[in-house]
Parts: sequence; C-alpha cells; structure tokens
Amino acid sequence: MVSVGRTVMEVGADGVALITIINPPVNSLSVDVLLSLKGSYEQALSRDDVKAIVITGAKGKFSGGFDVSAFGGVQSGKTEQMKVGYVSIDVITDTFEGARKPSVAAIDGLALGGGLEIAMACHARISTSIAQLGLPELQLGVIPGFGGTQRLPRLVGLTKALEMILLSKSVKGEEAYKMGLVDALTSPDELLKTARYWALEIAECRKPWIKSLYKTDKLESLGDAREILKFARAQAQKQAANLLHPLVCIDVIEEGIVSGPRAGLLKEAHSFRTLVQSDTCKSLVHVFFALRATSKIPGITDLGLTPRKINKVGILGGGLMGSGIATALLLSNYPVIIKEVNETFLKAGIDRVKANLQSRVKKGKITEEKYEKTLSLLTGVLDYESFKDVDLVIEAVIEKVSLKQQIFSDLEKYCSSSCILASNTSTIDLNLIGEKIRSQDRIVGAHFFSPAHIMPLLEIVRTKKTSPQVVLDLLDIGKKIRKTPIVVGNCTGFAVNRMFFPYTQSALLFVDYGLDVYKIDQACTKFGMPMGPFRVADLVGFGVAVATGMQYLESFPDRVYKSMLMSIMIEDKRTGEATGKGFYKYDNKRKASPDPEILKYIEKSRNIAGVTPKPELMKLSDKDIVEMVFLPVVNEACRVLDEGIAVKASDLDIASIMGMGFPPYRGGVIFWADSLGAKYIFERLDAWSKIYGDFFKPCSYLAERAAKGISLGAPSSQANARL
Repeated sequence: MVSVGRTVMEVGADGVALITIINPPVNSLSVDVLLSLKGSYEQALSRDDVKAIVITGAKGKFSGGFDVSAFGGVQSGKTEQMKVGYVSIDVITDTFEGARKPSVAAIDGLALGGGLEIAMACHARISTSIAQLGLPELQLGVIPGFGGTQRLPRLVGLTKALEMILLSKSVKGEEAYKMGLVDALTSPDELLKTARYWALEIAECRKPWIKSLYKTDKLESLGDAREILKFARAQAQKQAANLLHPLVCIDVIEEGIVSGPRAGLLKEAHSFRTLVQSDTCKSLVHVFFALRATSKIPGITDLGLTPRKINKVGILGGGLMGSGIATALLLSNYPVIIKEVNETFLKAGIDRVKANLQSRVKKGKITEEKYEKTLSLLTGVLDYESFKDVDLVIEAVIEKVSLKQQIFSDLEKYCSSSCILASNTSTIDLNLIGEKIRSQDRIVGAHFFSPAHIMPLLEIVRTKKTSPQVVLDLLDIGKKIRKTPIVVGNCTGFAVNRMFFPYTQSALLFVDYGLDVYKIDQACTKFGMPMGPFRVADLVGFGVAVATGMQYLESFPDRVYKSMLMSIMIEDKRTGEATGKGFYKYDNKRKASPDPEILKYIEKSRNIAGVTPKPELMKLSDKDIVEMVFLPVVNEACRVLDEGIAVKASDLDIASIMGMGFPPYRGGVIFWADSLGAKYIFERLDAWSKIYGDFFKPCSYLAERAAKGISLGAPSSQANARL
C-alpha cells in the first residue's frame, strides 16, 4: 500500500497550533501534503483557542521541497489542483501569509524548494544552525514556483537571492541568520519551544506584522536593481548559452521589483507552468530519477546483503590516477597506503596527493588543520608487507596487461583472502587481468575518471565471477567518497569508454573526408559538451588515444575507423597539450588556439586513407555535425545495452553526463537519442554506412527498435536475461 503524505495538527494549552508535515523520507510537498496543509491551516484559523501557528516537519526535516514525481502529473495536465497560481497565490499568499493569525516556521534538516517557500511566507523563521535552506529548482529546468522569486530578494537582498537561485546554492542556518533569511537560531531540542514563543510574541506584541512579500528594506533602488539584473543576465547567457529558464527566472524577479510582488507572483506562476512542459525540464527530471536509480542493481542490492566495513585501502601506483584516487579516499577519512616501485616515484606520488589537498585549502574547501589530519592517514611503501591487513586494493598502474597480471598474482599472495582486488583500468578486459589468479570472485573494476578526486563518476565493473558482496562493498565506498557509482559488465572499454570511442573516431573519419577540425569542435561545444573531440584528444594526449584505439581495433575490428592522423602527428612530436602542440597550439598559460599547420598532417592522413574530400561536408549545419559525431556513439550504446553490459539505459545517461560531460539538460545520450527517434537515427546511420562504410552500420538492437517503433531506453528482456 502506498503511503499518502499528510499533515497533523496539535493545539497546545498555550494556544499555539503545531502543524507537522509528514511525508517520509524528506517530507516532500506532494499534492496530498499541500491540500492537507491548507486544511490544517484553515482549521487552525477557524478555532477560537488558537492564537498562532507553528509549521514544522517530522523527524528533523522541515521539507525537501515539491515532490518531483508529481511533475509528470503537472506536465500531462492531470494534476488539477496545480492550476496556475493556485498554490503560490491562493494557498501560500492569501491563506498562509494573509492569515489573521501569525505563523512561524520551525526549521531543522532541510528547507529546500517549496519547503523554503512555505517557510518564507510565515511571519518568522526559527532554524537550527546546521539546517540547509535553498531554492534548487533551476537544477530541474524550472524556477521557484511557490513565491520564492518574490520573497527571497525581499528577505536577503537581490544580489544574494540571485546567487542562491541561479546557482541553486543552499546555505546553512548560521549563514541564513546572518543574511536575514531566518530570524533566530536555536538547538534542535529547543526548536519547537522557541518557535512557539516567537509565534505568541508576534500575535500579542507585533501588530500589524510585516509580511515577507511586502518587505522593502533589503531591496536595492530600481536603478541599482536593473543594473544587477542586467549583469546576472549576461552571466547566465555566458555560462549556460543553451538554457532559457535562468533568463526567465531573472525576468520574473524583475517583474516583481518593477510592477509589484503580486504581479511577480502571477508571472512566476505562468512561467513555471510553461517551463515545466519544456524539453529541458523533462530531461533534467529524467536525470534526477536516473541518478537515484543507479543504486538499484538486480542481483546485487536485492539480496539482503550488508556492505562490509572497509578500514584501510591499498593503492598500487602514485601517478595521476593513483594519487587522485588516494585523495578521494583520504578526504573521506579512509587510511590509504600507496605502493610504488622506487623512492623517486613514491615521493612524486605523495607530492601529487599533497598538491591535490593544498588546492582544496587554497579554495577554502578544507582548513590547514583538516589538511594535516587528512595527510596523516597516508602511508607510502615500496613492498607488499603493509598490505596484509588492507580490505581493498586498487591497482592504478599503466595500461600494460602483463604488468597488471603480475601485480594481481602478487596481491593474491600478500593480501588476506577477504581483500577486494580492484583495477582502475579504463579499457582492458578484467578476465585478462586476473586470468592467472585463483580467487576470481574478488576481482572487480573500480574505474575512476580523471582527475579522480574531482570527477563524480565511478564505474564498477563486474565479471561473471565477481561476487555480489564485492560489488555491494564498492557501491558503498563509492557513495561514501561522494561518487555516483554505476555497475556495468565486463568487456573492452566497459560501458563509458566503449560507448564513447566512436566520438573521436567519427570526428577523425569526417576530417579525412574534408570536414574542418575546429568546426567539429565548435559544433560539439555549442551543443553543450565542455570540449570537442579534438580538444579532448589534446588534453589526454595522443599516446593514450592511439593505444586505446588499438585495443578497440583488436576487439571490434569490423567497426573501427583506422585514421592515421594522430600517429603521423606523434612522429612529428605533436602529442597534445602537454607538448604545446596537438590539434591546437598552446601558449605558456595553456590557452588553446587553432593551428593552420595541422592541414599538412590532415593531407598526409587523407592520402594514406585514399580518401577524396567531399566539398558538401563544409556546408553542414552544426546540427548535422553533432549528429554525425554522436549517432555512432548512440549506436555503440545500443550494443552495450543489447549485450547486458549496462543494467539499464538510464545508467548510460548518467555515465555519459558524469563521465564524458554530455550536457545534463539533454537528459543523457540515450534520452537525447529517444528525442530524435530510433527510426530517424537508423535511417541516418544506414545512409552514412553506404557512403562511408561499416563504421556507421546500425546494430541489430537499433534496427529492431526502429522497425517496431520502440524507444531505445525501454527495458530489454533479452539484455536483462544476460545479466
């Protein structure tokens, strides 16, 4: 039976009606809760024994905001109670804020989105110092819809309100008190007592009380406000050129300042209704739920197992990846041992960890005291003696199969029989890495993305022999070090890198056929990627790109485009950003600029490939270029789904966003593909395959879905059976 959210009201002997929001786990504001809250409020107002009202949330959480699962009802028009302005004007403004009895919000835990908007309509806010307050609605492609665009600027000033809303930045209770968002701080134990006192004090001594909607003391003058809003618009367009809703939000805030808060509320309500129907909102809501679904793994999280405690972690290799992984673990208070082959390499590895931590000190993210305490958890060694009591080892050495095989054989000798043996390999088949050891059930992939202490994704790779307990343990660690883990199957490149290897390959193919390098990169960045494929190749280095390409050539020879361009450039010591020249040239500050010299390398590559340039490619639109680069990625993602390498399509969406920088407001690579349609994608790839070869040949999964009109993201019983 599905529980229905509600509110309960208790009237004390002091004449204060305590209304408690109850909707576990975060007391979200479902339609049921909002209607119940309105009913409780009206009951309190009608009773002669009630002098004032206190609103709070059950179990230490005020409210996490409007129930995102209800967005579907709003988008389809099925949620009748959500008609334009009903909640923000009829309920919150006229019933709550306009009541003849004062109300006080008692805030602990979360007061986010609609939760904070209800609190701001109260006549005072009492908070604990560690409560979290914010309006994160822009992360879902909409704007605050319950009056937040109007009340927050009046309570904290326009500049601070814009920062909180446009950046979805929450603040702790202590900061909220300093800026005037809350009126008093108290301990959790004293919260309700203090709120009741304030409610009665307002009722008896402060008539008329000032409503948040009509406060003006924090608002800048009209001229200053317009300058601030103009700057905010410029920043929003610069940082999110493809997004409309930040600009709509600024317009709504301005409407309230220029035409009055009531007009602002009306514009807010209409704008919210329009934005909730937008593709951006639908994409970001999909991402919201897809993120939460990554932790549900059939055959792993449904077995009733409990994660084991990991007390100490060993890391093999102190290079860029090893030191980054060590940093991520140390910041979550895991003791870490780094092993290297000699003193020079070991010192370099430890120095990298120190630099990573010092960078956080400089940015104000950790204190010097925290730096010292964190560093004290790190030990450097040159042998395996200290590995006897580690619970997890992560191998992070160079991508050389024989070296990794030797390391895993050594680990089996020195580590305990329960120690998890993980590899950070990004492409090599785990069965190959562990083929010489007996305990196959302990082998797992822990693929971090560079830089490992910053990038949010952790790809957990299981073989057919990896035990569910080991996968569950890594899922738990991933969450504790603040990564988003996705569980995938074992193959060359696993899910993320395999899915995206056609990204660069397709770009290289079209350069051989006459398309401009910089035009491709420009189209991809306009689409929303942080970098185009050639700028990415420069960043990671051509050596890595060519070596990885060789692994794909061995595993998938029928669909790899054998471009010689990067190999030719390597011969001339052009290997990417680290050498100052790649597809771009770099100044001493590593700023990239186009380099006409690459034309001679392209000409040489073209001659080797025996390819004749097609002049029509230079007339392609950005949309066509993006599809030429990304539809082969979609094709490979379909194969990953069909083979059961990914558990579900939404995992690939999250992987593409967090691992490869695919724009979240497009919903991830499969969600975006479904917006185009399987039939459209099949037809484009099929047409290109007839011109350019099997690299573009649509896979059977895509062909079947196109023929039947089934979405690419719909579950596949065939793939699930393989898991």
